[in-house]
Amino acid sequence: MTIQTILGAIVIGAIIGALGRLVLPGRQPIGWLVTIIVGIVAALIGTAIAQVLGVATTDGIDWIELVLQVVVAIIGVALVAGLRGRTRV
Repeated sequence: MTIQTILGAIVIGAIIGALGRLVLPGRQPIGWLVTIIVGIVAALIGTAIAQVLGVATTDGIDWIELVLQVVVAIIGVALVAGLRGRTRV
């Protein structure tokens, strides 16, 4: 794993996390750092799901993979926001 790969994962994860947070209605009580971390994890999980489904390697932009990543990010942001909302008193 190179520095470029790691930086690319952080940038893509930030974008995926931000998209997931924007699509999710309402306000989420989580910070941007947590959003980026959720986005990175969502990007990895979405890619793994796309590979299992056989849609990860297509010509051009992998729209199905991108949609899977954003859906996983929405679920991740909702879960983290729900857990953060419960722990605050």
